[in-house]
Amino acid sequence: MTPHDDEEFTAFVRPRLPRLRRAAYLLCGDWARGDDIVQRALTDAYVHWRRVRGAGNPDAYLHTVLVHRFIDDRRGRWSGVELVETPQPRVPAHQPDLDEALDVRAALARLAPRQRAVLVLRFLCDMSVTDTASALGCSEGTVKSQTSVALDAMRRLLTTTGRDHS
Repeated sequence: MTPHDDEEFTAFVRPRLPRLRRAAYLLCGDWARGDDIVQRALTDAYVHWRRVRGAGNPDAYLHTVLVHRFIDDRRGRWSGVELVETPQPRVPAHQPDLDEALDVRAALARLAPRQRAVLVLRFLCDMSVTDTASALGCSEGTVKSQTSVALDAMRRLLTTTGRDHS
């Protein structure tokens, strides 16, 4: 890679990093693991920067790599280890309903990994059905059905907390 490629890659990644970290956290439920997943995804993207840059949708390409690293992480040494979450200090722009946020995160964590990935990619990363299908290596119909099933499961899980978040 040339110095210009390095600068271009950095300029591409810098504004996307907070969303990538949040997506990884929502996929795996742990900030430290999420950061590891993001780091591996960015390393892959850096090594293949010309391919990423030449992709029709580099953001979708990067999210695809992120999901693949998450799936690899689940298959690897982390799959049987439960980690205690270390809270990350954050200053919100507005005061969110913390109980609601915890309920949603807990419900999301209880979903199957592919259902969780579909919801994170579709609604957090704002990816289209087509891009989500490409990232997960499945059909658009599967994305639609998994989204529906996952949203139904989220509604049920959130309703059982005694708080209706819909």
